[in-house]
Amino acid sequence: MRIALLAYRGNMQSGGQGIYLHALARELLLRGHEIDCFVGPPYPDPIPGVEIRRIENHQFWVKRFDRDRSAFLPRPNPFRIFAPLSFYEYAVTRFGFLPEPFAFSVRATREVIARLRRGVRYDLVHDVQSLGYGLLWLRALGLPVVSTVHHPLTVDRRFSLRRDQTFADYKGSLTFYPVRSQARVARRLDAVITSSQASALEIVRGFGVRPERVHNVLNGVNLPARGRSRRPPARPELLFVGRTGDPNKGFEYLLDALALLSPEVRLCVLDRFPEGTAMAEQIATLGLEKRIRFVGKLSRADLERAYRRSALVVVPSLFEGFGLPAIEALASGTPVVASRAGALPEMLEAAGSGRLVAPADPHALAKAISESLTSWSSEQRAARAARARIEANFGWPRVVDRTEQVYRQVLELVSSS
Repeated sequence: MRIALLAYRGNMQSGGQGIYLHALARELLLRGHEIDCFVGPPYPDPIPGVEIRRIENHQFWVKRFDRDRSAFLPRPNPFRIFAPLSFYEYAVTRFGFLPEPFAFSVRATREVIARLRRGVRYDLVHDVQSLGYGLLWLRALGLPVVSTVHHPLTVDRRFSLRRDQTFADYKGSLTFYPVRSQARVARRLDAVITSSQASALEIVRGFGVRPERVHNVLNGVNLPARGRSRRPPARPELLFVGRTGDPNKGFEYLLDALALLSPEVRLCVLDRFPEGTAMAEQIATLGLEKRIRFVGKLSRADLERAYRRSALVVVPSLFEGFGLPAIEALASGTPVVASRAGALPEMLEAAGSGRLVAPADPHALAKAISESLTSWSSEQRAARAARARIEANFGWPRVVDRTEQVYRQVLELVSSS
Protein backbone atom coordinates (compact mmCIF):
# COMPACT_ATOMS: atom_id res chain seq x y z
CA MET A 1 0.00 0.00 0.00
CA ARG A 2 1.30 3.47 -0.83
CA ILE A 3 0.30 6.01 1.81
CA ALA A 4 0.58 9.80 1.92
CA LEU A 5 1.09 10.95 5.52
CA LEU A 6 0.30 14.62 6.17
CA ALA A 7 1.27 16.55 9.32
CA TYR A 8 1.46 20.32 9.64
CA ARG A 9 4.16 20.06 12.34
CA GLY A 10 6.64 17.30 11.72
CA ASN A 11 9.48 17.53 14.23
CA MET A 12 9.47 15.15 17.20
CA GLN A 13 10.23 18.00 19.60
CA SER A 14 7.25 20.04 18.39
CA GLY A 15 4.86 17.82 20.32
CA GLY A 16 2.73 14.73 19.91
CA GLN A 17 2.16 15.21 16.17
CA GLY A 18 5.83 14.82 15.31
CA ILE A 19 6.34 11.83 17.62
CA TYR A 20 3.26 10.12 16.20
CA LEU A 21 4.25 10.81 12.58
CA HIS A 22 7.78 9.49 13.00
CA ALA A 23 6.77 6.30 14.82
CA LEU A 24 3.82 5.53 12.53
CA ALA A 25 5.86 6.05 9.36
CA ARG A 26 8.67 3.86 10.68
CA GLU A 27 6.35 1.00 11.65
CA LEU A 28 4.34 1.13 8.41
CA LEU A 29 7.59 1.04 6.43
CA LEU A 30 8.70 -2.08 8.31
CA ARG A 31 5.48 -3.75 7.16
CA GLY A 32 6.25 -3.16 3.50
CA HIS A 33 4.16 -0.06 2.84
CA GLU A 34 5.52 2.85 0.78
CA ILE A 35 5.35 6.06 2.77
CA ASP A 36 5.58 9.66 1.55
CA CYS A 37 5.44 12.29 4.32
CA PHE A 38 4.20 15.81 3.57
CA VAL A 39 5.15 17.90 6.59
CA GLY A 40 5.24 21.50 7.73
CA PRO A 41 7.80 23.18 9.99
CA PRO A 42 9.48 22.50 12.26
CA TYR A 43 10.55 19.74 9.89
CA PRO A 44 11.41 16.20 11.04
CA ASP A 45 14.78 14.55 10.98
CA PRO A 46 15.25 12.11 8.08
CA ILE A 47 13.35 8.82 8.40
CA PRO A 48 15.32 6.12 6.53
CA GLY A 49 13.25 4.76 3.65
CA VAL A 50 10.61 7.49 3.86
CA GLU A 51 10.43 10.39 1.41
CA ILE A 52 10.01 13.69 3.27
CA ARG A 53 8.29 16.47 1.33
CA ARG A 54 8.74 19.81 3.11
CA ILE A 55 5.65 22.00 2.88
CA GLU A 56 6.24 25.75 3.13
CA ASN A 57 4.83 27.63 6.10
CA HIS A 58 5.99 31.04 7.29
CA GLN A 59 4.72 30.49 10.87
CA PHE A 60 3.13 33.91 11.09
CA TRP A 61 1.31 33.01 14.29
CA VAL A 62 4.57 32.36 16.14
CA LYS A 63 6.16 35.49 14.66
CA ARG A 64 3.20 37.54 15.89
CA PHE A 65 4.86 37.52 19.33
CA ASP A 66 8.36 38.36 18.09
CA ARG A 67 9.64 41.76 19.26
CA ASP A 68 11.51 42.14 15.98
CA ARG A 69 8.75 43.53 13.75
CA SER A 70 10.65 42.59 10.60
CA ALA A 71 10.69 38.92 11.62
CA PHE A 72 7.33 38.25 9.95
CA LEU A 73 8.86 38.73 6.50
CA PRO A 74 9.67 35.44 4.78
CA ARG A 75 13.36 34.70 4.40
CA PRO A 76 15.34 34.86 2.15
CA ASN A 77 12.70 36.37 -0.17
CA PRO A 78 10.49 38.86 1.75
CA PHE A 79 8.23 39.34 -1.29
CA ARG A 80 6.89 35.81 -0.72
CA ILE A 81 4.49 37.43 1.73
CA PHE A 82 2.46 38.67 -1.28
CA ALA A 83 1.79 35.15 -2.57
CA PRO A 84 -2.01 34.76 -2.15
CA LEU A 85 -1.99 32.01 0.47
CA SER A 86 0.93 33.56 2.37
CA PHE A 87 -0.78 36.95 2.45
CA TYR A 88 -4.01 35.31 3.65
CA GLU A 89 -2.07 33.66 6.49
CA TYR A 90 -0.44 36.92 7.49
CA ALA A 91 -3.68 38.91 7.32
CA VAL A 92 -5.87 36.58 9.38
CA THR A 93 -3.11 36.14 11.94
CA ARG A 94 -3.35 39.89 12.63
CA PHE A 95 -6.98 39.29 13.66
CA GLY A 96 -6.13 36.41 16.00
CA PHE A 97 -6.99 33.44 13.78
CA LEU A 98 -4.78 30.34 13.53
CA PRO A 99 -4.45 29.73 9.76
CA GLU A 100 -1.73 27.08 9.92
CA PRO A 101 -3.85 23.87 9.61
CA PHE A 102 -5.91 25.24 6.71
CA ALA A 103 -2.94 26.70 4.82
CA PHE A 104 -0.94 23.52 5.30
CA SER A 105 -3.79 21.37 3.97
CA VAL A 106 -4.03 23.50 0.82
CA ARG A 107 -0.28 23.42 0.14
CA ALA A 108 0.02 19.71 0.93
CA THR A 109 -2.95 18.93 -1.31
CA ARG A 110 -1.40 20.86 -4.18
CA GLU A 111 1.80 18.85 -3.71
CA VAL A 112 -0.08 15.54 -3.63
CA ILE A 113 -2.04 16.49 -6.78
CA ALA A 114 1.22 17.44 -8.55
CA ARG A 115 2.57 13.99 -7.77
CA LEU A 116 -0.62 12.35 -8.98
CA ARG A 117 -0.20 14.16 -12.29
CA ARG A 118 3.33 12.75 -12.54
CA GLY A 119 1.95 9.24 -12.26
CA VAL A 120 2.32 8.55 -8.52
CA ARG A 121 -0.65 6.59 -7.15
CA TYR A 122 -1.68 6.65 -3.51
CA ASP A 123 -3.95 4.06 -1.97
CA LEU A 124 -4.81 6.24 1.01
CA VAL A 125 -4.13 9.65 2.57
CA HIS A 126 -3.60 9.79 6.35
CA ASP A 127 -3.77 13.27 7.84
CA VAL A 128 -2.49 14.03 11.35
CA GLN A 129 -4.58 16.67 13.10
CA SER A 130 -4.78 19.36 10.37
CA LEU A 131 -8.39 18.72 9.28
CA GLY A 132 -8.04 21.47 6.68
CA TYR A 133 -10.35 21.98 3.70
CA GLY A 134 -7.64 20.78 1.33
CA LEU A 135 -8.36 17.22 2.43
CA LEU A 136 -11.81 17.46 0.87
CA TRP A 137 -10.23 18.18 -2.52
CA LEU A 138 -8.30 14.92 -2.25
CA ARG A 139 -11.44 13.06 -1.28
CA ALA A 140 -13.29 14.61 -4.24
CA LEU A 141 -10.60 13.11 -6.49
CA GLY A 142 -11.55 9.66 -5.18
CA LEU A 143 -8.71 9.22 -2.68
CA PRO A 144 -9.68 7.61 0.66
CA VAL A 145 -8.80 10.07 3.44
CA VAL A 146 -8.52 9.39 7.18
CA SER A 147 -7.31 11.69 9.94
CA THR A 148 -5.85 11.11 13.37
CA VAL A 149 -7.38 13.40 16.00
CA HIS A 150 -6.00 12.93 19.51
CA HIS A 151 -8.77 15.20 20.78
CA PRO A 152 -10.94 17.81 19.09
CA LEU A 153 -10.24 21.52 19.49
CA THR A 154 -13.60 21.90 21.19
CA VAL A 155 -11.80 20.65 24.32
CA ASP A 156 -9.02 23.25 24.07
CA ARG A 157 -11.52 26.04 23.45
CA ARG A 158 -13.69 24.97 26.39
CA PHE A 159 -10.86 25.09 28.92
CA SER A 160 -9.37 28.24 27.40
CA LEU A 161 -12.72 30.02 27.83
CA ARG A 162 -12.95 28.76 31.39
CA ARG A 163 -9.60 30.38 32.21
CA ASP A 164 -10.29 33.68 30.39
CA GLN A 165 -10.93 36.75 32.52
CA THR A 166 -11.40 39.67 30.13
CA PHE A 167 -13.43 40.35 26.99
CA ALA A 168 -10.19 40.33 24.98
CA ASP A 169 -9.36 36.89 26.41
CA TYR A 170 -12.78 35.54 25.44
CA LYS A 171 -12.54 37.00 21.96
CA GLY A 172 -9.08 35.52 21.55
CA SER A 173 -10.24 32.01 22.49
CA LEU A 174 -13.30 32.16 20.24
CA THR A 175 -11.25 33.45 17.32
CA PHE A 176 -8.14 31.33 17.65
CA TYR A 177 -9.49 27.77 17.44
CA PRO A 178 -10.72 26.68 13.96
CA VAL A 179 -13.43 24.47 15.47
CA ARG A 180 -16.17 24.89 12.87
CA SER A 181 -13.95 24.30 9.85
CA GLN A 182 -12.30 21.26 11.40
CA ALA A 183 -15.69 19.83 12.35
CA ARG A 184 -16.98 20.26 8.78
CA VAL A 185 -13.94 18.44 7.40
CA ALA A 186 -13.99 15.67 10.01
CA ARG A 187 -17.64 14.84 9.24
CA ARG A 188 -16.78 14.31 5.57
CA LEU A 189 -13.72 12.06 5.91
CA ASP A 190 -13.82 8.30 5.48
CA ALA A 191 -12.63 7.70 9.06
CA VAL A 192 -11.27 9.46 12.12
CA ILE A 193 -8.63 7.62 14.14
CA THR A 194 -8.18 8.48 17.80
CA SER A 195 -6.36 7.28 20.89
CA SER A 196 -8.95 6.77 23.64
CA GLN A 197 -12.62 6.24 24.30
CA ALA A 198 -12.75 9.66 25.98
CA SER A 199 -11.49 11.32 22.79
CA ALA A 200 -13.84 9.26 20.63
CA LEU A 201 -16.81 10.56 22.63
CA GLU A 202 -15.55 14.16 22.37
CA ILE A 203 -15.13 13.83 18.58
CA VAL A 204 -18.69 12.57 18.24
CA ARG A 205 -20.10 15.30 20.52
CA GLY A 206 -17.89 18.22 19.54
CA PHE A 207 -17.38 17.60 15.81
CA GLY A 208 -20.59 15.71 15.04
CA VAL A 209 -18.79 12.76 13.43
CA ARG A 210 -20.90 9.62 13.18
CA PRO A 211 -19.79 7.10 15.84
CA GLU A 212 -19.19 4.32 13.31
CA ARG A 213 -16.57 6.49 11.59
CA VAL A 214 -14.52 7.04 14.76
CA HIS A 215 -11.95 4.33 15.55
CA ASN A 216 -10.07 4.11 18.85
CA VAL A 217 -6.74 2.39 18.14
CA LEU A 218 -5.02 3.74 21.29
CA ASN A 219 -1.68 5.48 20.90
CA GLY A 220 1.74 3.98 20.50
CA VAL A 221 4.53 4.64 22.97
CA ASN A 222 8.24 4.63 22.17
CA LEU A 223 9.11 2.52 25.18
CA PRO A 224 12.01 3.94 27.20
CA ALA A 225 14.62 1.77 28.86
CA ARG A 226 13.33 -0.15 31.87
CA GLY A 227 13.79 1.67 35.14
CA ARG A 228 15.84 -0.05 37.83
CA SER A 229 14.74 -0.49 41.40
CA ARG A 230 15.73 2.64 43.35
CA ARG A 231 15.86 3.80 46.93
CA PRO A 232 13.32 6.41 48.02
CA PRO A 233 14.68 9.86 47.06
CA ALA A 234 16.06 11.87 49.97
CA ARG A 235 15.02 15.16 48.33
CA PRO A 236 12.07 14.28 46.11
CA GLU A 237 11.66 16.11 42.83
CA LEU A 238 8.40 15.96 40.88
CA LEU A 239 8.35 16.12 37.08
CA PHE A 240 5.85 17.97 34.88
CA VAL A 241 6.00 17.29 31.11
CA GLY A 242 3.98 19.64 28.92
CA ARG A 243 3.26 23.23 27.95
CA THR A 244 2.48 25.27 31.04
CA GLY A 245 0.39 27.71 29.00
CA ASP A 246 -1.93 25.00 27.65
CA PRO A 247 -5.24 25.44 29.51
CA ASN A 248 -5.82 21.67 29.38
CA LYS A 249 -2.70 20.86 31.37
CA GLY A 250 -3.80 22.25 34.76
CA PHE A 251 -0.33 23.50 35.64
CA GLU A 252 -1.70 26.23 37.89
CA TYR A 253 -3.26 23.57 40.14
CA LEU A 254 0.08 21.82 40.44
CA LEU A 255 1.63 25.11 41.59
CA ASP A 256 -1.03 25.48 44.28
CA ALA A 257 -0.48 21.87 45.34
CA LEU A 258 3.30 22.33 45.52
CA ALA A 259 2.81 25.26 47.90
CA LEU A 260 0.90 22.91 50.23
CA LEU A 261 3.68 20.32 50.30
CA SER A 262 6.83 20.17 52.40
CA PRO A 263 9.49 22.69 51.26
CA GLU A 264 11.88 19.81 50.52
CA VAL A 265 9.63 18.71 47.61
CA ARG A 266 10.86 20.29 44.38
CA LEU A 267 9.46 20.46 40.85
CA CYS A 268 11.17 20.12 37.47
CA VAL A 269 9.22 21.53 34.51
CA LEU A 270 10.02 20.56 30.93
CA ASP A 271 9.04 23.92 29.49
CA ARG A 272 10.30 27.49 29.49
CA PHE A 273 9.61 29.83 32.38
CA PRO A 274 6.24 31.54 31.68
CA GLU A 275 7.67 35.04 31.84
CA GLY A 276 5.16 37.88 31.90
CA THR A 277 2.15 35.63 32.53
CA ALA A 278 -0.30 35.08 35.36
CA MET A 279 1.57 31.88 36.15
CA ALA A 280 4.79 33.79 36.72
CA GLU A 281 2.90 36.00 39.18
CA GLN A 282 1.42 32.90 40.83
CA ILE A 283 4.88 31.39 41.32
CA ALA A 284 6.11 34.61 42.94
CA THR A 285 3.02 34.99 45.12
CA LEU A 286 3.35 31.42 46.39
CA GLY A 287 7.09 31.85 46.99
CA LEU A 288 8.02 28.91 44.78
CA GLU A 289 10.88 30.47 42.79
CA LYS A 290 13.58 28.39 44.50
CA ARG A 291 11.60 25.15 44.40
CA ILE A 292 10.99 24.96 40.63
CA ARG A 293 13.42 24.33 37.77
CA PHE A 294 12.33 25.19 34.22
CA VAL A 295 14.59 23.29 31.84
CA GLY A 296 12.77 23.64 28.49
CA LYS A 297 12.31 20.90 25.89
CA LEU A 298 14.64 17.92 26.10
CA SER A 299 16.02 15.45 23.60
CA ARG A 300 14.54 11.97 23.70
CA ALA A 301 17.52 10.57 25.60
CA ASP A 302 17.42 13.39 28.17
CA LEU A 303 13.65 12.99 28.56
CA GLU A 304 14.05 9.31 29.41
CA ARG A 305 16.74 10.17 31.97
CA ALA A 306 14.42 12.80 33.48
CA TYR A 307 11.69 10.19 33.90
CA ARG A 308 14.06 7.78 35.63
CA ARG A 309 15.51 10.47 37.96
CA SER A 310 12.18 11.83 39.16
CA ALA A 311 10.41 10.76 42.30
CA LEU A 312 6.98 11.16 40.70
CA VAL A 313 5.55 12.30 37.39
CA VAL A 314 2.50 14.50 37.98
CA VAL A 315 -0.17 14.93 35.28
CA PRO A 316 -2.72 17.47 36.66
CA SER A 317 -4.56 17.85 33.34
CA LEU A 318 -8.17 18.87 32.97
CA PHE A 319 -8.37 16.73 29.83
CA GLU A 320 -6.01 14.39 28.02
CA GLY A 321 -6.81 12.57 24.82
CA PHE A 322 -4.23 9.97 25.78
CA GLY A 323 -1.72 11.06 28.43
CA LEU A 324 1.64 10.12 26.93
CA PRO A 325 3.83 11.36 29.84
CA ALA A 326 1.90 9.16 32.29
CA ILE A 327 2.46 6.01 30.23
CA GLU A 328 6.11 6.83 29.43
CA ALA A 329 6.77 7.47 33.13
CA LEU A 330 5.27 4.13 34.19
CA ALA A 331 7.21 2.36 31.42
CA SER A 332 10.34 3.94 32.96
CA GLY A 333 9.41 2.58 36.39
CA THR A 334 8.46 5.97 37.86
CA PRO A 335 5.20 6.35 39.84
CA VAL A 336 2.47 8.64 38.49
CA VAL A 337 -0.14 10.89 40.09
CA ALA A 338 -2.74 12.07 37.57
CA SER A 339 -6.13 13.73 37.35
CA ARG A 340 -9.25 11.67 36.90
CA ALA A 341 -9.94 13.48 33.64
CA GLY A 342 -10.27 12.65 29.96
CA ALA A 343 -8.45 9.49 28.96
CA LEU A 344 -6.17 9.32 32.01
CA PRO A 345 -8.37 6.84 33.97
CA GLU A 346 -8.53 4.59 30.87
CA MET A 347 -4.79 4.67 30.35
CA LEU A 348 -3.79 4.06 33.98
CA GLU A 349 -6.29 1.22 34.21
CA ALA A 350 -4.82 -0.33 31.06
CA ALA A 351 -1.32 0.06 32.53
CA GLY A 352 -2.38 -1.28 35.92
CA SER A 353 -0.64 1.42 37.95
CA GLY A 354 -0.87 5.10 38.89
CA ARG A 355 -2.82 7.15 41.41
CA LEU A 356 -5.85 9.23 40.33
CA VAL A 357 -7.24 12.40 41.97
CA ALA A 358 -10.08 14.81 41.26
CA PRO A 359 -9.12 17.41 38.63
CA ALA A 360 -8.67 21.09 39.51
CA ASP A 361 -8.33 20.28 43.23
CA PRO A 362 -4.93 21.37 44.62
CA HIS A 363 -5.63 19.93 48.09
CA ALA A 364 -6.51 16.49 46.69
CA LEU A 365 -3.46 16.65 44.41
CA ALA A 366 -1.13 17.59 47.29
CA LYS A 367 -2.56 14.80 49.43
CA ALA A 368 -2.05 12.21 46.67
CA ILE A 369 1.53 13.38 46.05
CA SER A 370 2.32 13.25 49.77
CA GLU A 371 0.86 9.75 50.11
CA SER A 372 2.76 8.54 47.04
CA LEU A 373 6.04 9.88 48.42
CA THR A 374 5.34 8.24 51.79
CA SER A 375 4.71 4.84 50.18
CA TRP A 376 7.21 5.43 47.38
CA SER A 377 8.87 1.99 47.40
CA SER A 378 5.60 0.12 46.87
CA GLU A 379 4.47 2.68 44.28
CA GLN A 380 7.70 2.19 42.36
CA ARG A 381 7.30 -1.60 42.42
CA ALA A 382 3.80 -1.20 40.97
CA ALA A 383 5.12 1.16 38.28
CA ARG A 384 7.86 -1.28 37.28
CA ALA A 385 5.33 -4.12 37.19
CA ALA A 386 3.20 -2.13 34.72
CA ARG A 387 5.79 -2.52 31.97
CA ALA A 388 4.40 -5.78 30.56
CA ARG A 389 0.86 -4.41 30.27
CA ILE A 390 2.16 -1.22 28.66
CA GLU A 391 4.06 -3.23 26.05
CA ALA A 392 0.95 -5.32 25.33
CA ASN A 393 -1.44 -2.37 25.01
CA PHE A 394 0.70 0.50 23.76
CA GLY A 395 3.58 -1.00 21.81
CA TRP A 396 3.68 0.46 18.31
CA PRO A 397 3.27 -2.93 16.55
CA ARG A 398 -0.08 -3.44 18.31
CA VAL A 399 -1.25 0.09 17.55
CA VAL A 400 -0.31 -0.20 13.87
CA ASP A 401 -2.13 -3.55 13.69
CA ARG A 402 -5.28 -1.70 14.66
CA THR A 403 -4.48 1.22 12.32
CA GLU A 404 -4.03 -1.13 9.35
CA GLN A 405 -7.39 -2.67 10.18
CA VAL A 406 -8.97 0.81 9.85
CA TYR A 407 -7.19 1.27 6.50
CA ARG A 408 -8.59 -2.03 5.21
CA GLN A 409 -12.12 -1.18 6.34
CA VAL A 410 -11.95 2.22 4.61
CA LEU A 411 -10.60 0.74 1.37
CA GLU A 412 -13.32 -1.93 1.35
CA LEU A 413 -16.04 0.69 1.89
CA VAL A 414 -14.63 2.96 -0.82
CA SER A 415 -14.29 0.12 -3.33
CA SER A 416 -17.81 -1.16 -2.63
CA SER A 417 -19.30 2.30 -3.14
